[in-house]
Amino acid sequence: MARAIIKKANEADERRPFIAHGEATVLNLGALTIGRGYFEPGWQWSNDVKPLAGTESCEAVHTLSVLSGRMHIQMRDGQELDLEPGDVAFIPSGHDAWVVGDEPCRVVDFTGAEEYAQPRAGKPEEPAQPSLQ
Repeated sequence: MARAIIKKANEADERRPFIAHGEATVLNLGALTIGRGYFEPGWQWSNDVKPLAGTESCEAVHTLSVLSGRMHIQMRDGQELDLEPGDVAFIPSGHDAWVVGDEPCRVVDFTGAEEYAQPRAGKPEEPAQPSLQ
């Protein structure tokens, strides 16, 4: 039988700072991982997370709710979206994103937080070095 879990949203299990302009925090609730994003003005995925992820575009699938601020999403296929407070959105993999305006953008992400903004999450492991035995 599953057990109930309660956590404080501001007491994250993990903090993942971006290269600059904010951070993602992660809350683990049993089998569910929830992400909270704090994106400062000037944040752009291709500048602030791409070096950590090691992929050409964001490959996470996001199902999120925008709490404050604004964000622009540009999909690899050319589709563009603007998010604002009160929006709930599904964003498939293959996108870039950036904060619009001078207000930080805060979101709660119900999918995609497991590996988001982890260093080298999208890079293959280094090949093992041959043994000198």
